[in-house]
Parts: sequence; C-alpha cells; structure tokens
Amino acid sequence: MTPEPHDLDEPSLRDRAVRAAQGLEPFDILICGGTLVDVATGELRAADIGLVGPLVASVHAPGARDDAATRIEAGGRFVAPGLIDTHMHVESSMVTPRRYAQTVLPQGTTTICWDPHEVGNVVGLDGVRWAVEAGRGLPLRILTLAPSCVPSAPGLEVSGADFAGPEMGEMLGWPEIAGVAEVMNMRGVLDRSEPMRGVVAAGLASGKLVCGHARGLQGQALQGFAAAGIQSDHEITSGADLLEKLRAGLTVELRGSHDYVLPGAVEALNALPHMPQTLALCTDDIFPDDLVAKGGMVDLLRRLVGYGLKPVDALRAATLNAAMRLHRRDLGLVAPGRRADIVIFSDLSRFGVEHVLASGRPVARDGVLLEGEIGRPADAFHDTVRVPRLGPADFEIAVPGASRATLNVIHRPRFTEWRTAGMAVSEGRAVLPEGFIRMAVIHRHGRRPAKVQLAVLGDWGHWTGALATTIAHDGHNLSVFGREPADMAAAANAVIEAGGGMAVASGGRVLAVLPLPVCGLLSDAPTHEVAGAFARLKAAADTVAPWQPPYRTFKAVVGASLACNPGPHLTDLGLTDGSTGEIRPLLHES
Repeated sequence: MTPEPHDLDEPSLRDRAVRAAQGLEPFDILICGGTLVDVATGELRAADIGLVGPLVASVHAPGARDDAATRIEAGGRFVAPGLIDTHMHVESSMVTPRRYAQTVLPQGTTTICWDPHEVGNVVGLDGVRWAVEAGRGLPLRILTLAPSCVPSAPGLEVSGADFAGPEMGEMLGWPEIAGVAEVMNMRGVLDRSEPMRGVVAAGLASGKLVCGHARGLQGQALQGFAAAGIQSDHEITSGADLLEKLRAGLTVELRGSHDYVLPGAVEALNALPHMPQTLALCTDDIFPDDLVAKGGMVDLLRRLVGYGLKPVDALRAATLNAAMRLHRRDLGLVAPGRRADIVIFSDLSRFGVEHVLASGRPVARDGVLLEGEIGRPADAFHDTVRVPRLGPADFEIAVPGASRATLNVIHRPRFTEWRTAGMAVSEGRAVLPEGFIRMAVIHRHGRRPAKVQLAVLGDWGHWTGALATTIAHDGHNLSVFGREPADMAAAANAVIEAGGGMAVASGGRVLAVLPLPVCGLLSDAPTHEVAGAFARLKAAADTVAPWQPPYRTFKAVVGASLACNPGPHLTDLGLTDGSTGEIRPLLHES
C-alpha cells in the first residue's frame, strides 16, 4: 500500500474523482444539506460534499447532485475538516495508542502529532519503534516524532536511555518519523553544546519538522532559540508571551492543558488585525478522566470559543493552520482533491460531534466508534520498575551530629525558586516544620543505583498522606511526595509491586492504586476503565493533599522533577537547577 500522503495520488483514484466531480459517475458518499465551515475563506456556506474513496471529489451547490452509493444527511449541521492535534503525548492519557484512538476519533480528532519521549525516556529506541508500530493500521492518523531530549536535561538526570546525534539520525531515517520532537534542552541549544547542536542539525538536514519547547524564553534568548532553526513552541505562559513568540516567527501550538493561559491568549489574538497563519492548537497533556469526560481537541475548541475566539478562527487553527505546520497539504480543508477527513458538528459553540469520517470512511457516529475494537493488544515493556522495596527510614533526612540544620528548599510548584529553611534535628533526623513536605526521586531504569534522593518542598501545604508515581516528566523515575516517611514507603511499594503507575497512602495504609504496567506509564485497558481508576486515585489524593489551583494541583506532581525547566527541581541525581545546570546539596552550606 502506498504510504500517506501519496496514496491520494494513485492515478485511477484521481481519474474516478475527476469523473465524479463532473457528474460522469456517482460519488461513494454524498454529505447533503449541511453548512460548510470554509476555513480557507472564513465563510459559512451551504454546500454538499461528494467523496470518492479517501478523496473529496466535489464541493457543490446544495441539491445539485443526488447520485451516490451512500448519503449522509447533514441538514442544520456544520461540516468541517477533521481536527489536528499538533503536539501531544499519548502517554499522558495513560492508555496505549489503540485505546487513545478509540477515545478521540468519536470526538472529531483525526490526526495527532505524537512526541513519544515518555516511552523513549523509559526504554530508548525500542520504545520509539514500538510507538511507530502501535500506530500502524489505526483509523486515527498518528504522525510520530523523534524524541529530542532523552533525557530532557543531560547531566541533571538519568533516564532509561541517552539520545544524541546518531540516535536522532537513525530515527529521522525511518519514513514514519515526521520530525524532531520538542527540543526541551533550551540551555543546550543556546550554548550550542552537544548533543543538542547535533540533534537540531540532524533535524534540519532531514527537511522534517523541528519542534520546540521555549518555556520562559524571551528577548535575546528567544531570538537565539529561533535562530537555531527551531520552528514551534507550545509553552505559552501569557498573551504577551504568545505574541512575542508569534513575532519571532515560531508556529505557536496553543495548548489546552493550561486553561488559565487561554483567556489572555484569546484577548491578545482578538486584538490582532487578523488571525495568524502560524497559530495552531494542541492538547499536550490530558489525563484519562478529562479525556473521557470533557474531550481532547474538541474541548479546547469549546473553551476558546467560550473565552471569545471566533468559531471559524478556532477551527482554522485546529485544521488548516495545523496541516500547513505539519507540511500536509492533503489535510485541513474540505475541498476537491483533499483528503476526506471530515467532522459534522451539531453547532459551533458546544461542538457536538455527530459524524466523523477518516480518509472518506465513516468511523464514528454520535460519540460511538463504529468499528469497535481496533489495533492489537500491547504486551511490551512490563518490567521497567527496577527498585527494591523501601522502608520509612529511606525517606528520613539524615543530619548526624547536629541539633539544628539549614536545608536548601524548593519553593512552590511549577514556577520554582530556591529558598532555605532552618529545621530542628531529633535523633539525627531533620524535623519538618509546618507547611513543608518531602519529595523523593528514585532511579528506576537500572542504569544506576536505586538511591533515594530527597528534597524539601515549600508552599505545598500540609499533607496527611503520600502520593507515589512513575509518571514523572521526563525521566519518569519513581517520585514520592508526602510528609510522613511511613506513608511515603507504603505508596512507593504499592507502585513498585504494580510494575508502575500511581498510589496514594495515609496512616501507613494504601488508599488507591492505579496500575500502569506498560513502561510504568500506560495501560491497555479501555480508556473509560483507566479513567475510572484514575478518578478514584485522584479522589484519594484530594483527601491527603491540600491543592490550591492553578499551580498547586495534582498535575504539578508529575512535573516536579522536570529538570530542563528553569529553577530548582529534584531528580535522581539530587537538587538540580535547569537555569544554571548546577546540582546543590540538600544541606545548605553557609
């Protein structure tokens, strides 16, 4: 079979489409009576659409044709291109690619651009090969990228593999690989240091996509990052940040996972003379409960329109602009000669999805996947948590021979900064004051000893239990949060015994476990089952952790060891700083 997008260029298919467009033979499918959302012109216009195989053959006046093998009645509905998610991680859904496809196709998403750097960080090139293979034959189009930052911050963490120029060159040689995934080692790019210099160079030489991660960059640093050849960014923090990155020539993939950014982003976009061609949309990270209950790309459309973005502008960003960014001229537009990835919406505010066609084939109707089970079960990478059982003593902060100690503290979630805190010492162990918790990271990939690294976190509130997880961006070592060592040991051991996943404990007793045995990140159970188990785990976490949105949230725990981001973070090597590249001791040296 000819691979996409060249499958549309098979001469006999084009012959048939040309004849059907001229009324010389019938269409395979005729979509009748709907209003076309023309994302090229911005019009909403009445039109019927004739399909031949995977192609749109004709967009013509309503009622002009009635010759078709199958008719889809779209009266009172809106016909739009299939939604394109330009940057995301299947792993954040905690399910395998086939389960993800079963979930998002009925929501109108027909194409995703997957950065599998989570599985890459756990099992290396074998993980990326698995990602490619797991996406074959699905009705959801999965454009797989080559992870650029394995690990995300070399020298500050140890993950399950190391990718440099040779590994990047190998992956970019695979025809299924669409480009270089988000370049997260911003310091390495700006310093022109290896391996990042070689990774970006390999991407540019391939002629494929080179995607970015420019969190916090502005001014000269942002200009240098773009000058290195990086083409996109999704790490938007405000409307002003969005505009600066658009003005730097980057394609901004405005993401739905940080809702607090969206109102300011919409306000900035609405103040521009026109909608930028270089604005696309992405989900980045969606947990399974939200994916099932609210949706992925379709939920992002609802929120953007709710915040004041024009529906056609939102759809253009999610379709035509996205297709142009991905260098896929066959996608993103309902027009003759384009691929028939089509969604029929009930309206342009709630965006109720009634029909979904992928390459001209009906795949979902009224929220139900027509094909039922798709893809093959996943049975790979079930032995990736190589950590022995832990005890409460492993989570104590040892301070021998002193009555007091001053510790280096990571202050507040997400936008972290260094602080120090004085603490009493009892029987050689630091006593945490109120308002502080412990964090532990234990290497789990078998590439170095499974030593417990400890940190003290400030402004995380008073916890009455512990949470352990092997989902911990991006090294995905075992991370544990809590106040009492006995709770931390109980949660950690539950995750170890499950082969990966998440667990909550309190009073030394396990309250909830979410097993994720594939790479310690994923389950092959149906998404609604994983979503239910995850919701129960989050409910248990709510009873032990005093969340305070928008920063002190459940989601903050999975990013607390993201060493490539500015500021202090704990990794399996200790207290690190993504801004300076330093590793500090836990005990403050005055």
